[in-house]
Amino acid sequence: MQARVAGFEWDAGNRFKCTRHGVTIAEIESVFGGEVAIHDDQSHSTGEARYLGIGRTAQGRYVFTAFTLRHRNGETWLRVITARYMHAREIRHFQEEATKSKD
Repeated sequence: MQARVAGFEWDAGNRFKCTRHGVTIAEIESVFGGEVAIHDDQSHSTGEARYLGIGRTAQGRYVFTAFTLRHRNGETWLRVITARYMHAREIRHFQEEATKSKD
């Protein structure tokens, strides 16, 4: 998926869902400033296309995100639905899968 986004769409609802897991808004935005592994989230894409993303914060912590892209006035905005830090087992699995896909 390649999309140029104008910025992030935040409101009280998604700010709360994201920060209740301890991830700050700045950390979440920094994840999308780097390399992010993105997959379609078919099971939750009923009203709009949703995606799952795994990336690292500027501080190097792995973060799992669920997000959608919103289009308005000719621009695309990224709306994070939820975000959380990944557990060590999830990180190992992700790294193993990434290594396999490079082979």
